[in-house]
Amino acid sequence: MDYLQKRNLTFLTIGLIFMLNGIEYAVILPTIWSYLQILEAPPYFLGLGLSAFSLSGLLTGPLFGLWSDRNQTTKSVILFSNLFEIAGNFMYFIGYSKWLLLSSRLVTGVGAGAGSSIFGFLTRSTKPEERAGIFAAVMACRQAGLLVGPAFNLFLRLCDFKLGPFVVNKYTSPGIFMCLLWVLVQFVVLALYWDVPPISSEEGMAMVEMKEEDDDEEEALLMGSEEEPLPTYRAVNSDQLETSASCGTQPVRGASTLLKPFKGFSAGRELLREEVVVLLTAQFITLFNQTALETMVTPLTQRLFSFGELSNSLMYSLCGVEVILGFFFVRWLSGRVADRVVLAVGLVICCIACIWCLVFLCNPRGGYGWELSSFIIGVFLQLLGLPFVAVSQVSLFSKVTAEKTQGFSQGVRRSVGGLATILGPLWAGGLTNNLYIMLGMMLALLILITVMTALSYDRLTEPRAVQSAQSSDSGG
Repeated sequence: MDYLQKRNLTFLTIGLIFMLNGIEYAVILPTIWSYLQILEAPPYFLGLGLSAFSLSGLLTGPLFGLWSDRNQTTKSVILFSNLFEIAGNFMYFIGYSKWLLLSSRLVTGVGAGAGSSIFGFLTRSTKPEERAGIFAAVMACRQAGLLVGPAFNLFLRLCDFKLGPFVVNKYTSPGIFMCLLWVLVQFVVLALYWDVPPISSEEGMAMVEMKEEDDDEEEALLMGSEEEPLPTYRAVNSDQLETSASCGTQPVRGASTLLKPFKGFSAGRELLREEVVVLLTAQFITLFNQTALETMVTPLTQRLFSFGELSNSLMYSLCGVEVILGFFFVRWLSGRVADRVVLAVGLVICCIACIWCLVFLCNPRGGYGWELSSFIIGVFLQLLGLPFVAVSQVSLFSKVTAEKTQGFSQGVRRSVGGLATILGPLWAGGLTNNLYIMLGMMLALLILITVMTALSYDRLTEPRAVQSAQSSDSGG
């Protein structure tokens, strides 16, 4: 199997993992409140259960990222993290008490922390010009899972039998169902996931051109070329270095430091640069606003339009379709315009959407038809801007931070996002009857990040020094 086949199968496996994350959210969320009520849990346990997942992912993301950066391997990280997904969902299935249910979401969230390692791997395995498209496709896979998930609930809600000492019903069945799916994913990862060598612009082209060569000959040609390629932030496998040494060739210059990615690394110097702060702020504000809106939408539709479960399910399905189409449109667009342009367009759309909601939804007038139309337009605009901001800020973040420590950096980025997903619902939950304050704060945050983006626009691009390994560390 040649390099391109391994790479494509690995990317497909990553897409499957993200789809399962979406499916899990879609099958657990609709029933967890009723499940907690059966276990006589107080209302605040719903917020604790949802926040526990984000909290454990927030804490473990950077740790998994450190692991993958130090060992330059992602497969072992994924296999290990999936054990927490399996254990957590089995605990959810058992569900003897509200505390076990809460613990199950905490354990499952640990498994989600491996996303930082995956994004680090994707950064090292893609060229800058194709990266935004790959990220968009991966994010679309999660949205596809959110769209497909409710379909599984159609048969899970019919479950009513015993499995040994355990009861399988519409509340416990999502746990055992997801547990089995994650077990299957373990076998898929074992069979179809490879820690393929990093692909820099020079190495990648050489590998594509020589894909029919034997692997050993391919390594010898890449590592033993008389015309030494420029060192990059990208990792070098120890196997490749051994092959180079055995062939009597000189290893890639700077390989010793690349195998020790944190040599001379300063988290403060890396993450407190202007452009990095802007992108981390964009990550926080995007997810804060998104989760706040998700919290607000159901009570709003019930109050204004008397929507029930069926109407809300249909609405969420249509929203999912729009977001998936948006991601694929951004995937197409990212190949034609710069990431910072996509980010700017997304922020403008989000600001327009928030202003629309402030004007037409906070104090609705004009009858049922006009109110419903205003609501649909507001939701459409909010979802339209989401893929633009989400994809562009992830892609830009991968380009303005060092590739040698992408796992850790992506872990920090996802932790910032996890904090936003905890605070967003808490902010919106108490303000569903005071939309002026809730939407006003959201608009203020959007204006803030828009101004920050405008002021830092020239810095939101791939550094020219990206091809010079250790350029920022060599002086220290």
